[in-house]
Amino acid sequence: MPKPLVGITTRNGKDVDGHPLTALQHTYTNAIIQAGGLPILIPSNLLEEDFLDIYSRVAGILFTGGGDVSLGYFNGADHPRIGEVDEARDATEISLMRAAVHDGKPILGICRGAQVMNVALGGTLYTHIYDQLKGALDHAYPGDLRRFLVHPVNVDETSRSAEIFGETLLNVNSLHHQGLMDIAPGLRAVGYAPDGLVEVVEIPDHPYAVAVQWHPEWLTDQIPMQRLFKSFVDAVGK
Repeated sequence: MPKPLVGITTRNGKDVDGHPLTALQHTYTNAIIQAGGLPILIPSNLLEEDFLDIYSRVAGILFTGGGDVSLGYFNGADHPRIGEVDEARDATEISLMRAAVHDGKPILGICRGAQVMNVALGGTLYTHIYDQLKGALDHAYPGDLRRFLVHPVNVDETSRSAEIFGETLLNVNSLHHQGLMDIAPGLRAVGYAPDGLVEVVEIPDHPYAVAVQWHPEWLTDQIPMQRLFKSFVDAVGK
């Protein structure tokens, strides 16, 4: 049986000589491969007709982590910590997200991917959590701390996500300074950090649409994270 094709969003960047490139960490592709899928990269520098052509050929999409979403998409509060804004990537991912939600195509969002899901459907973001959420934890642990477990996430036992993870208390990493503020219509917040920040959202009436604020692709030694990727690839393969 052919492996299900999973589209994976990418970031625009530059190599050491300043040449433009399309980039993605291997942890994302490895997680999809380990779960039984075949990853197909979606560049963020394509014309709309071309990235929608790729969209039509894949059976599900993984929305990956990365820089901040442009304020113009959610009328967010400006902050000096906002960085790595990529208008081309925003336009690509928000269009793909809306299409996948409309079409019922399986979706998994990771970190920025959760933020894109919320913004694409009408929600807003904290543009710097620590300054805007009272009592906030430090959620930004960059660099080599990708496997460092920073805080627990409590998952609603009645949610699809709890069934997917097989647990309602997870220990996660944290590599973000922005987060979900006003939750979009149609999204259900089902997982929270101890400071109240939303860490898991899902679309209840969608075949498979789950997004998490942490980076499970760096935690695939954990059974719940393995279950997340496996359930997503299984949904893509249906």
